[in-house]
Amino acid sequence: MNDLSITIRPEVPGDAQAIERLHERTFGPGRFVLSAYRIREHVDHLLEVSFTARIGTLLVGSVRQLPVMIGETPALLLGPLTVEPPFRSRGIGRMLMERALQDAKDRGHRIVLLVGDEPYYGRVGFKLVPKGRVTMPGPVDAARVLVFELVDGAFEGVSGAVAPDWSKALG
Repeated sequence: MNDLSITIRPEVPGDAQAIERLHERTFGPGRFVLSAYRIREHVDHLLEVSFTARIGTLLVGSVRQLPVMIGETPALLLGPLTVEPPFRSRGIGRMLMERALQDAKDRGHRIVLLVGDEPYYGRVGFKLVPKGRVTMPGPVDAARVLVFELVDGAFEGVSGAVAPDWSKALG
C-alpha cells in the first residue's frame, strides 16, 4: 500500500450514487435477495458510522452500518463492505472496518452484527454467533452470522430476531 495514498472519510449524501454503482459492479443484482438487504429496505444506514475509501478523488471502497434490533437490544448491522476489485488485497477493507468499528464505539454503540465469512472478518475480531441465538429474515447460513462487541460483554444474554430499528425507519 505504500504506492497508494488511501483516504478514509465519513460517507456524505453526495457519495450515494458512486457507492450504488460500486455495489452494482461488485455484488450484482443478486444482492437484493440477501437477508441483510431485506433489513436495509426499511432503515437507512447511519452516515456518521459509514465510510468511504478514496485514492485521490476516486472512490475505491465503502462500508455502511445501519441500526437494527436483536430482539430488544439495539445494535448495528455492518455492510455492505466492498472494495473495487483492482484495489483488493491492499488492506482497504480492513481500514474501512476498523474506522467504522472505532467510530461506532466512540458514538456509544455496543454491538455490531454482520453476515459474512468468519476467516475474513475474524481478523478484526468478529466472532461466530452461537447457533440459534440470532435469527435473520429469510434463509441465512448460521455459520456466517458474526458479532463484534464494541464493549466487553455487550452480547452476553442477547438473542432474538434481527429486525430494522423501527425508531429510525425511513419516512
